Amino acid sequence: MGFWIVFIPSSLLVILLVKLYIKLTSARCESNVCLSGKTVIVTGANTGIGYETALDLAKRGAKVILACRNEEKAKAAVRNIIEETYNNNVSYRILDLGSLGSVRRFAEEINTTEERLDILINNAGLQMVPEISGLSDDGLHPVMQANYFGHFLLTHLLTDLLKKSSPSRIVNVSSMAAGHTTFNNLDELNSDASVYSIYSRSKLCNFLFTLELHERLKNTGITTYSLHPGVIYTEFTRNMPIVIKQVAEFVVKWFCKDAREGAQTTIHCAVAKDIEKYSGLYFADCKLASFPRKADMELAKSLWRLSEELVKLDKKYI
Repeated sequence: MGFWIVFIPSSLLVILLVKLYIKLTSARCESNVCLSGKTVIVTGANTGIGYETALDLAKRGAKVILACRNEEKAKAAVRNIIEETYNNNVSYRILDLGSLGSVRRFAEEINTTEERLDILINNAGLQMVPEISGLSDDGLHPVMQANYFGHFLLTHLLTDLLKKSSPSRIVNVSSMAAGHTTFNNLDELNSDASVYSIYSRSKLCNFLFTLELHERLKNTGITTYSLHPGVIYTEFTRNMPIVIKQVAEFVVKWFCKDAREGAQTTIHCAVAKDIEKYSGLYFADCKLASFPRKADMELAKSLWRLSEELVKLDKKYI
């Protein structure tokens, strides 16, 4: 009995100290740049780090377009952001990255109605969803499509508007998990691999996409960045098996960043001054970071060519 009287309070104290340490050491975007007159698109902005990113950019005076799949959640997010920031220049458009047709419709609407696009933040994506199997209507793995292929197509379709508005930025949310995987051939991107493998590969693709984007967009005024937001407590546990979910929720609540903390590196890449020289590179904790694995430019080029075929690009945009 005496052991537990000592052990339980001691364990709680350790947990609280770890949480305090995480709070005190989490990097924050220090830039106070104003974005008045700028237009920003954030995909997946109705929840999590996407919402916190959109909220921050709205506070800076930007015109913010939330690109979301769920209309009701998007409406609520827009309402909440306007109420908190008093910035009425916040709206939403429907975008389902799991449908290439939806991506094309979204891009056509943006290109028709918007005069400029200064920052494109490719944030949305599916987490580790065990019940997803098979291919989408577009013949792609749903996680790969939502996390990578949809954004690949979207970026191409909006590039002319980004060029017109330069200097402009493209920010791709990757993950440290990308360094824990590889693929021996491009056919593996659509394979029915483990949930974690598919998720990790999608994030590796975002990193490789950013590298090749930089090479192809040199001298256009568009700079590109990929990033690891940190291990974050958002809604990603909702799709986990119940036993794993309960353990994961406890761990992430106490030992991981919250959504606002997790959004800081995305915000940094979107607004920080004097980072243009780091275009194409990888960030974490609001600073330049080493990617967990060696960059493979040949793989990046091969991935690009395959992606053009799979999303059925009808012309060269980049």
